[in-house]
Parts: sequence; structure tokens; C-alpha cells
Amino acid sequence: MSSPLRVKNHKKKSDRAAKLPSLENGDRLTRYEFERRYNAMPDIKKAELIEGVVYIASPVRAANHGRPHALIITWLGVYRATTPGVDLIDNATTRLDLDNEPQPDALLRIEIGGQSTISEDDYVEGAPEFIAEVAGSSASYDLGDKLNVYRRNGVQEYLVWQVYDNRIDWFRLREGEYVALEPDADGVVRSEVFPGLWLAVGAMLDGNLSDVLSVVQAGLTTAEHATFVESLGNN
Repeated sequence: MSSPLRVKNHKKKSDRAAKLPSLENGDRLTRYEFERRYNAMPDIKKAELIEGVVYIASPVRAANHGRPHALIITWLGVYRATTPGVDLIDNATTRLDLDNEPQPDALLRIEIGGQSTISEDDYVEGAPEFIAEVAGSSASYDLGDKLNVYRRNGVQEYLVWQVYDNRIDWFRLREGEYVALEPDADGVVRSEVFPGLWLAVGAMLDGNLSDVLSVVQAGLTTAEHATFVESLGNN
């Protein structure tokens, strides 16, 4: 049988939880308060804090987010499988600074000696080297405030798939500014941070996963990729 004191303490905790305000779009919160409310609302699947403002994602549709997201993860997963020392994370809350806690669709990070760490409470902390976002109705947001946040915090490469415009932009951070990486004559963009991470842009936009994987597998056979893997092992 529970003691009266334990029952009383449990009631106090329940009362405090009941008084906790809900997380709403447009709320202006500290990162601490954002996390507190987000953790108390498990029904919310994706919420982000960008420049101190809360953004809650709409339900995810198949064509404008779910399918492109799956293609991105498959492409990055093949790269990760052959590149020990690189961490692939899907849809994880990332603590960038006191006003910004996004939840990128996908990220790659260098596990040892990279820009980010995994905190004791299992969050990404710091700027991953590479972030990918699938932008449907959120395109202006992903290419506006969020792009500036990633740039300012030192995310080295940022890929945005603009679903409604049927285009993929891949930015590289140079001297504090994002510069677009251009496809070569074969329509392939090559990462400058993760050697061997090659993307057949047209094939990705067409949903031609076979060609996408064929191109990234070619990148994984290069001397540059082998040298990169060796350097990761020496960290």
C-alpha cells in the first residue's frame, strides 16, 4: 500500500504536469522550455525551435515528403555502410545553440573528431557536417531562416530537396556563406566534405533509385573515399 506522503507527492507532480502549457506553433521559447513542453507532448512527432520560435510540422504525406525522405535515407545509408566512422541519423533533434533546435530529416556526422557530439541524454549537440531536408510546403522556411541558422552554426553542407519545384540544391559553406555545388556534365554532384558521396540529381528527382545507388557506389570505389576512411580510422 502506498504511503500518504507518496500519494501526495505523486499528486503534486501530476498537478504540475497538468499546468504545463502545450507546445504551439509560433510560441517564443527558450530551448529549455521548448524541450520541456516537447517531451511532455509525445503525440507531437516533429517540432523545431528556429531563432527562438516553435514550428510544428503538419502530418506527413507520401508524395511530398515520405517518399523523397525514404530515397534520401537509402542513398545516405549506402554511403554510411561503407564509411566507418561516419554516423547517419534520421529525424533527430539537434541542439545547435540556445535559440535553435531543429529536427533535420537526415544528417551525417563524423563520429570522432567531428563538429558534433551525442549528449548524455541522447541528443545531437553541435553542427553536423551534413544535413538534408525535404521541403514541401516548408520550402521558404528551409531556404530562409533554417538555412541561415545552419550557415551561422557551421553546418558544412546543406542539401534541400524542393519537392514542389522538383529541384535539389546542395550548398557548401565557404568563408561563412553557402555556395551551391553544381552538377558535372553527367548531372552528378560530389560532396566536398564526405569524399565519395555522389548524387545523380536527375535520377533522384525521378525516383530512379537504381541509378542513384549505382552512382554513389562508384563514388565509394574512388581513391579519395579510401583515403577519407583511412583518416577516420586514425582519429
